[in-house]
Amino acid sequence: MIVKAFLRWSEKAGSSDRSKAATALAQAYLQSSLPQDRHDSAYDAMTYLLDDPSPKVRLALAETLAFSTDAPRAIIFCLAQDQPEIACLVIIHSPVLRETDLVDLVGNGTAITRAMIAARPSLEAGACAALAEIGEVLELSVLLENRSARITPFTLRRVAERFADDAEIRDLLLQRDDLPADVRYAIVGHIGAALATSHLVCYAMTPMRAHGVIREAYEAATVVIAGDVTAEAMPMLVEHLRERGDLTPAFLMNTLCSGKLDFFAQAISNLSGLAERQVRSILATGRHHALKALFHSAGLFGAVLDIFMEATLLWRDVVETPYSNPVADLSSGLLAKFAHVDGDATMRELLHMVEKLQMSQHRQRARSLASDLVAEAA
Repeated sequence: MIVKAFLRWSEKAGSSDRSKAATALAQAYLQSSLPQDRHDSAYDAMTYLLDDPSPKVRLALAETLAFSTDAPRAIIFCLAQDQPEIACLVIIHSPVLRETDLVDLVGNGTAITRAMIAARPSLEAGACAALAEIGEVLELSVLLENRSARITPFTLRRVAERFADDAEIRDLLLQRDDLPADVRYAIVGHIGAALATSHLVCYAMTPMRAHGVIREAYEAATVVIAGDVTAEAMPMLVEHLRERGDLTPAFLMNTLCSGKLDFFAQAISNLSGLAERQVRSILATGRHHALKALFHSAGLFGAVLDIFMEATLLWRDVVETPYSNPVADLSSGLLAKFAHVDGDATMRELLHMVEKLQMSQHRQRARSLASDLVAEAA
């Protein structure tokens, strides 16, 4: 009888009065002391108001119910599918929306709906994954800016697979400390490709020069990533590099000469098929024949093998020498022994890379000295 009376009244009442009634009904429903029959009547009346032609009425329901843990989930879910200014309140704030509800809204909602879900505090991992599969750049930008969202490495990887060619997405991904190393590495490749087509780069450099600069920057960035990767993520990054054909002798020598010994050992383990512990043992203390067999199993032969053998032995010496500069001492030692040795293109590439490392070390040393002199003068 109460519901019937309300329905008859609502047919004649204005939108402002219906909005006030919607607020009163929602407040009454949330009162735990309300008798069960009136509680059910309030629910039925609110369900009827979901179809009210005035957005003010539905907004009044949303404003009253959005923050309550006792709000009826069915009504909240319907309000979440309403027009944006109404849906926004419940999508972002309602504690009664479940992860399955949000996934459903991602799949069936509009871009605006997905953007609101992406902004929801402490967004669950399943909803994040759904957004990564369906969302466009705008929604995923909002998601990546939502620091409380529970974004898994798999979701970050999927976002990168779909939109790593978008500069904004790349920037947001690279700002994350939890970005998987293999994703960070892949993004570096996309940045290189973007630079190669940049009008500024094409205008300032010849194509050959631009290609060389970008390739060198790409390799340097990869070495930095290799040095920062966690022990847990290292095998995946190494495998990713191997599949792309990037575990070249030059890259391996770069990691060795740069002191990325953990990564170098993991890479040799991947290429040789030997256990990492065994590889580390041979690199650290293995005799000449064991070390040579290890590098053979990793696909290193000839003059290139000789350089890796010498580099490993030099590392053993410099790490035991007090106050040494391992990178500078290693590069200097290799150049002193092999600079005048005739070799193939691979060997020349290795030595060129070592020489660049040496020049970089000298330049860094000069900068440090200049900084110390300025500090003393001040």
